[in-house]
Amino acid sequence: MKRTYPKKLSEIIEAALEHEGDADLLARQRASFAWSEIVGEGVNRYTSRRYVTGSTLHVYITSAPLKHELSFHTASIIKSINSAVGRDVINEIIIH
Repeated sequence: MKRTYPKKLSEIIEAALEHEGDADLLARQRASFAWSEIVGEGVNRYTSRRYVTGSTLHVYITSAPLKHELSFHTASIIKSINSAVGRDVINEIIIH
């Protein structure tokens, strides 16, 4: 009989999601959720809506000056979000 070693629950769940093909969907949802953690509470206060389509994160900001400022930082925000999620799921951020 083959001896197996205990696995972490997170490893088992990740393997099941990979097997079913839902890992990318979960990663995109994590990316949308990570927005508030990455940009902080001050910016998130002006975020009215966010969602992911494909590899693009759409963010609705209610402050025009903040939209302009965030447009300069999209590359670093993308890098931070992908790092937080653990895989490259976001390639572009569109700020509405």
